[in-house]
Amino acid sequence: MRLPRRFRSRRGQSLVEFAMILPVIMFLLLGMIEMGFAINHNTSIVTATRQGARVGSELVDGNDRTGIVGITPTSKTVDTQIIAAVQGTLISPGSPITIAQVKTIEIFLATDTGAKTSSVNTWVPAYDKDTKAPNGPPIPGSNCGSNPCPLSFGPDPDPAKNTWDASTRSGVTTAQSIGVRITYTYKFLTPLGSLITALGGSLFSSGQITMSDQTIMAMEPPTP
Repeated sequence: MRLPRRFRSRRGQSLVEFAMILPVIMFLLLGMIEMGFAINHNTSIVTATRQGARVGSELVDGNDRTGIVGITPTSKTVDTQIIAAVQGTLISPGSPITIAQVKTIEIFLATDTGAKTSSVNTWVPAYDKDTKAPNGPPIPGSNCGSNPCPLSFGPDPDPAKNTWDASTRSGVTTAQSIGVRITYTYKFLTPLGSLITALGGSLFSSGQITMSDQTIMAMEPPTP
């Protein structure tokens, strides 16, 4: 039985209206899902900067301090222990972070207002170009067979990006403040970027955004 013409017309109108609103529904749905993923990544980054700054504030210049897993640091291994603490948080169970997408980890001397000074040490992902295995400095107290496990990060090869000698750090009198900053490339886990491009937009069309977070803590004086 054929439907009356007026009913066929209404059904066709409903299909057209649904086709017009579907991209908006998909945009909102993907946006909410992507936001949840992004917040999860950002939470891990925030936690990692806090852990790194906490270790840095405790170790200061390494003298008369006890580092992670009870290892006594020196000024040359302070930053290694800070990065080890950051990395341990980033790769901990439940963390969604992809280490290769971490652009930089910066350890810097902060002003009283929390601003970054020119005294900064920059670490970048460090992998063997052939095996793709981590080849950064050894993690203090770790054990990978007969050798310590290497970090997935190493100092930036540019000397201008490593200017803060740990031996100059102080937690006495007027305590200095140490900052740890992570810059991370978050890549969308849904087709949101493609959908935005299809709709003629340019925002997030690359399917990725740059996230960053920093934590600043005052360096602790030595225990009497």
